[in-house]
Amino acid sequence: MNELVEKLKAEAGLTDEQAAKTLETIKSYVIEKFPMLEGAVGNLFGNS
Repeated sequence: MNELVEKLKAEAGLTDEQAAKTLETIKSYVIEKFPMLEGAVGNLFGNS
């Protein structure tokens, strides 16, 4: 997930906190809409 945080910081100009919150929001949304993908999402974004 660190790689995604760094990419968001570089390309979108986000702070560490903003980038991490963005990814947590996306992760939660995908799991909510597609619960069968929870394992894959956890692997991709980190199980936190």
